[in-house]
Amino acid sequence: MSERAHTVTITDTDESFRCGEGTVVLKAMVTLGYRGVTSGCHGGGCGVCKVRVDEGSYDAAVMSRAHVSEAEERDRVVLACRIKPRSDLRLSVVGGIGKVIARQQKKFGLV
Repeated sequence: MSERAHTVTITDTDESFRCGEGTVVLKAMVTLGYRGVTSGCHGGGCGVCKVRVDEGSYDAAVMSRAHVSEAEERDRVVLACRIKPRSDLRLSVVGGIGKVIARQQKKFGLV
């Protein structure tokens, strides 16, 4: 039995990718095309993959308070390496991934 997959859309670029319910969002991002992402530790300790979940539901693992405060987490600001989707998600970039997205947009003439 395969895991259920959801669509994750990055608001900043309107790009989408699929992510299984058992897969962390950052892993799906890297696997499905964001190979240039400086994703650091993949364990919640570096804060590079900080995003805001604008729409959708997710399960979140413990995040370092050095990178995501309790107030931010209540406002749905999380680390992409620490969340798994329970529904389709729409994300806005907050952390270092934003620099990579901006470079990709410039490289391909999108800005």
